[in-house]
Amino acid sequence: MMESVSQTEKPHAVCIPYPVQGHITPMLMLAKLLHHRGFYITFVNTDYNHRRLLQSRGPNSLDGLQDFKFRTIPDGLPYSDANCTQDIPALCESTSKNCLAPFCDLISQLNSMAASPSSNMPPVSCIVSDAVMSFSMLAANEFKIPHAFLWTASACGYLGYFQYEHLIKQGLIPLKDMDQVTNGYLETTIEWTQGMKNIRLRDLPTFLRTTNLDDIMLNFLLQEMKRSREASTIILSTFDAIEGDVKDSLSSILQSIYTIGPLHMLGNKIDDEKLTAIGSNLWVEESECIEWLNSKQPNSVVYLNFGSITVMTPQQMVEFAWGLADSGKPFLWITRPDLIVGNSAIMPQEFVTQTKDRSLIASWCSQEQVLNHPSIGGFLTHSGWNSTLESICAGVPMISWPSFAEQQTNCRYCCTEWEIGMEIDNNVKRNEVEKLVRELMDGEKGKKMKENAMFLKSKAEEAYKPGGSAYKQLDKLINEVLLSNIKKV
Repeated sequence: MMESVSQTEKPHAVCIPYPVQGHITPMLMLAKLLHHRGFYITFVNTDYNHRRLLQSRGPNSLDGLQDFKFRTIPDGLPYSDANCTQDIPALCESTSKNCLAPFCDLISQLNSMAASPSSNMPPVSCIVSDAVMSFSMLAANEFKIPHAFLWTASACGYLGYFQYEHLIKQGLIPLKDMDQVTNGYLETTIEWTQGMKNIRLRDLPTFLRTTNLDDIMLNFLLQEMKRSREASTIILSTFDAIEGDVKDSLSSILQSIYTIGPLHMLGNKIDDEKLTAIGSNLWVEESECIEWLNSKQPNSVVYLNFGSITVMTPQQMVEFAWGLADSGKPFLWITRPDLIVGNSAIMPQEFVTQTKDRSLIASWCSQEQVLNHPSIGGFLTHSGWNSTLESICAGVPMISWPSFAEQQTNCRYCCTEWEIGMEIDNNVKRNEVEKLVRELMDGEKGKKMKENAMFLKSKAEEAYKPGGSAYKQLDKLINEVLLSNIKKV
């Protein structure tokens, strides 16, 4: 493969994720895979996230390697030294309007550096960008280099976003008024594709829940889906055993799809300590989580983590807390400092006292390591795609509390298509939490979900084992797209 490329023509991929945790992590995995195949990598964070990574991982954590470097561009938002995910609509609007010029300037700068006789950096030969950083496609066109979009969420979520345009034409969105969110209107079933049967409006990504046709997120996603249709190459982090039908439906919309998933499992196969040491967690991981789990029985612990963006009200936290307490099960609960709307995440003291002998409450952890720990029996999750894939690959069944975006679609597939999850109502009640936790850990449905999760885990292993479909797709992506303008010798 890479042996056919001379050192002077070594490929140089610029990788740019959308600047939130759940997008940075899979892009970094893909960048490591490309580096492992012989690519020089420039990984582009925003100034804001660069500061957060240095804060969470240490002052030398972004030094990189000789041929794996980190660079930054501004996101266009006012300076902030906060340690939390930025406002998503503001971030989407700003990146789409303000990032193209600094991104092009960076590529020009890299190419100038490469032209220096003393440089060991090759000129930029391709761009791999997040599919919702679509301005990068305009940059690739300007520099006349190959370009690929990485869609970091689920294929079913992607397919859901592509329906927004049709739903507007059919008059189903925008909503007439916000009462339609709660009055049963979202139960309306829509049929359009084999890849997504009997889907309801409530199962589609949540940005359609607006009364305003000029809504920032609605228009941002319409624009990004339009550019996805125009793109020559789309990479999906999924595998056919769970989303084969969906991928087939996407094939009628998109030009060329490469299914390279689960990405994190491919990344774990890289045997390179220096590369592995480059991390992407924007919060400090608490190592005592694993030490605590080591003291617990197999399949006995409930793990709760609502991801890097989801927020909840103090009342919702209280209901989750007492539902867990009443279940009697040991639990590990990750509560980011910014988890509670307008407050720090402080648990009721009586709850902490009552559960202290069977619980650990931490602010962040290495989730993949936790999910693969033998003591974990179930996962209470927001159903983000990274969390969903990591849970499937660990064979762990779920209780799903989706918050926004395509988490709702992932939840639908977990509960209905794959039968590895149960949904909990957004208006969370402690007795429902208790009932679902008991079912997850001890019930007949919980046992069946565990069997299904273990089956899908085995299918994921087939995809990412050496010679599996994910490796074949990665080879094809490299040779057919990313090396397409590199001179062979």
